[in-house]
Amino acid sequence: MKKIILSVVSISILAMVLVGCGAKPASSNDDIIIMGTNAEFAPFEYREGKEVVGFDVEISKKIAEKLGKELKIEDMKFEGLLAALEAGKVDFVIAGMTKDKEREKQVDFSDSYFLSSQLITIKADDTSINSGEDLKGKKIGVQLGTTGEREARDIEGAEVISFDKGAMALVDLANGKIDAVILDAEPTKNYTEGNDDLRVLDEQLTEEEYCIAVPKGNKELLELINLTLKEIQESGEYEQFINKYF
Repeated sequence: MKKIILSVVSISILAMVLVGCGAKPASSNDDIIIMGTNAEFAPFEYREGKEVVGFDVEISKKIAEKLGKELKIEDMKFEGLLAALEAGKVDFVIAGMTKDKEREKQVDFSDSYFLSSQLITIKADDTSINSGEDLKGKKIGVQLGTTGEREARDIEGAEVISFDKGAMALVDLANGKIDAVILDAEPTKNYTEGNDDLRVLDEQLTEEEYCIAVPKGNKELLELINLTLKEIQESGEYEQFINKYF
């Protein structure tokens, strides 16, 4: 009986330790792993009808497959993703998210899986903006919670307008309500393709690495994600995803 009691106590203590280190799964179902994302970031994650698809989703499916679990996707606002991860509402976040020192205070990040940058989009007939230097004092649209928003707020005299979706900023730009948009490179190209009213400058404001976020201290999940990233790169599947979505 004493051994049984000790075993129960030991299991309880272990459970408390796992919760404390962020290893507790977001789902109460052991057969499911939950991906947190913002499906407004084509081609990384976007909706086709009711389904969320994209480059990041393909990677997430491979992570779930490696774990032997079913992937569930929680689509939410970008600025709320890390809070949802910390609260245990999702197991990992993959959303074209850049690893930086501020975010590393909240979560742990995987190895890099994509290199990106912030680009400037203006009206096609605007001759007053030719570089980042010309954005001083301008009205700039950004997506809320992104590195593009941080870049814009560092520009002298700029009025920064934050949107839930990057596409909404570009719509306001096209309608002449703002002067420019700062947004990640691939979504910028995706949203502006075939739009003769907008022009993307060649200048890259930043160099960034997209990574996958996991709860602080969840080394087991982090190692598995890194192993999955390595395996899909070595197998050629990563290149297949690139060809499919870019």
